[in-house]
Amino acid sequence: MHGQIAPTSAAPPADGKLAVPAEVQDAIRTLLVWSGENPDREGLRDTPSRVGRAWREYCSGYGEDPAVHLTRTFEEVAGYDEVVLLRDIPFHSHCEHHLAPIVGTASIAYLPTSRVVGISKLARVLHGFAHRLQIQERLTAEIAQCIWDNLHPQGVAVVIKAQHGCMTGRGVRTHGVDMVTSKVLGCFRDDPSSRKEVLALMGHG
Repeated sequence: MHGQIAPTSAAPPADGKLAVPAEVQDAIRTLLVWSGENPDREGLRDTPSRVGRAWREYCSGYGEDPAVHLTRTFEEVAGYDEVVLLRDIPFHSHCEHHLAPIVGTASIAYLPTSRVVGISKLARVLHGFAHRLQIQERLTAEIAQCIWDNLHPQGVAVVIKAQHGCMTGRGVRTHGVDMVTSKVLGCFRDDPSSRKEVLALMGHG
């Protein structure tokens, strides 16, 4: 596929770690040299392979469909028909502009129709999209749309609060600044009182 490195054909190392293709390691060595380092010094000798394995993990979301986590639902909820909310879920992503870390929390809520999903699945949807190169606005929208399309609830609300390494570690170098994004669908978008209620439950009212 265009833009992707084919899986290495070499056998995995004896220690069971992922074998990193030579071209990936060479690219990382080139970056180290360009940054002013010596990739042959003791502390950096294994860095190209370590970084390669780390980036496969950081971007593991490309190998999954987050919607899969929403396929198993339950309808025995004893008549429960109020908001379901998972608040302040920690996540880690990387921005697509500088490959810098995005670290924050997400709150995900939905108002079910007749079925609910296991609460851990909401976190898995978040991580499935977060483990890709992202911008926070798109990440927020993707999570909300995935839940809306697959659970068919009355409403969905997603609020993400995060700090961006591209702002704290470079450029303006300003620390302690949170970026907050939100996406609401269904009744949370159409009904101001419902939107106010769910945002207050999230701590953003």
